[in-house]
Amino acid sequence: MSLLVVGLSHRSAPVSVLERASLAAETQAKLLQDALAAEPAAEAAALATCNRIELYADVDKFHAGVAELSTLLAQHSGVGLDELTPHLYVHYEDRAVHHLFSVACGLDSMVVGEGQILGQIKDALARGQELHTAGRLLNDLFQQALRVGKRAHSETGIDRAGQSLVTFGLEQLAAGEDVAEWARGKRAVVIGAGSMSSLAAATLARSGVAEIVVANRTRSRADRLVEILGQPGGTGVAARAVEMAEVPGELTRADIAISCTGATGLVLTAETVAEALGLPHAPVGEASAAPAGETASGQAAGPVRLALLDLAMPRDIDGAADRLDGVRLVDIESLAEVSADAPMASDVDQVRTIVADEVAAFGAAQRAARITPTVVALRTMAADVVTGEMARLDGRLPDLDEKQRAEITLTVRRVVDKLLHAPTVRVKQLASEPGGAGYADALRELFDLDPQTVAAVSRADLNDPNRGRS
Repeated sequence: MSLLVVGLSHRSAPVSVLERASLAAETQAKLLQDALAAEPAAEAAALATCNRIELYADVDKFHAGVAELSTLLAQHSGVGLDELTPHLYVHYEDRAVHHLFSVACGLDSMVVGEGQILGQIKDALARGQELHTAGRLLNDLFQQALRVGKRAHSETGIDRAGQSLVTFGLEQLAAGEDVAEWARGKRAVVIGAGSMSSLAAATLARSGVAEIVVANRTRSRADRLVEILGQPGGTGVAARAVEMAEVPGELTRADIAISCTGATGLVLTAETVAEALGLPHAPVGEASAAPAGETASGQAAGPVRLALLDLAMPRDIDGAADRLDGVRLVDIESLAEVSADAPMASDVDQVRTIVADEVAAFGAAQRAARITPTVVALRTMAADVVTGEMARLDGRLPDLDEKQRAEITLTVRRVVDKLLHAPTVRVKQLASEPGGAGYADALRELFDLDPQTVAAVSRADLNDPNRGRS
């Protein structure tokens, strides 16, 4: 059996689709029950929040599993399969584990590092346990996801990274002035539509900017962010999406520009900024990091016409732009210099390392667990052999007293245990390594173990009422 997740989130679908695809509690219960009734799935759990709907399952066939889970999501969400399919993502085996662990740590959230998702994962596990749709694999998976999420929050600054980075950057741009007072009435350009850019846009909207223009290489993601900003009950900020090619023109009317993309090269060059401000030419070379309100040379800056905040790593905005008249640039490097202990991109990198380590450990543990029923069956067979031989000895030596019989029984059992100890320990070690699934088959073949006995051990472990309870 293999782990499969099919879902959609704010990263893959527009708000309008997510809203329509939302699942009430009773609908989730029916979805899980129908998933188990479907042929490819042996276990199922659903994670449904305002920003994501994901169906996890233990399946025996990948393609059939994807087709069945996708169909079930469409049926129960009320969104047609043809409309839903382009927004679905699929993760399998280790990638599915990596995805859930990343979600639990807040790496996949709209606001990086938010902790609310841990409660939602716990609720998803409890629902699967209550409905008896979460078996051994999903119990182990969700329990471990909760532990990984808690570890990320306790060992790193991930819960502060997103909020602190944006807020701290805006505070540096405001140069001591209250951010809300400084931002009120200004026009802003946000480049990028990921979680950090989304947080930046939301923060600007709450600060009272007059307009937000969003640009992203994938236009649909910019449209989704604009849609989120304009939701009922929101800030009411005027927001619109543009193509990346339109950014230079938008800069001519902007007071603030924030960039956070995954680009490997510069998104805004000094020349582009200079042209937007109508300056004759861009400076040569890059500026060194300087405190907000000063140029690289340490001289007081004049009136700021354009405030630039670069939240990307590597940088999106040419450092030389900070040397332009009327420009103030704050980036990750300068923020780190102003506050060495401020949680920055290093927190995210640290959490990603934790996730990678935990995924590897979970995979090894699961592979080792798959051979456990075979080892238990082997030891059960050995115990039966000892019992049978002792019964035969009783027939041959009927005059043995209880003490003698007990000593002989103990000696035979010790011999059997010592003979089995090394191979069973070693086979568990080998089975925990990638590609180690075949060792269970080899053990069954070598000792001629009854497959029904092994399956009975697996069922007993799976049905243990105390297993996997949160």
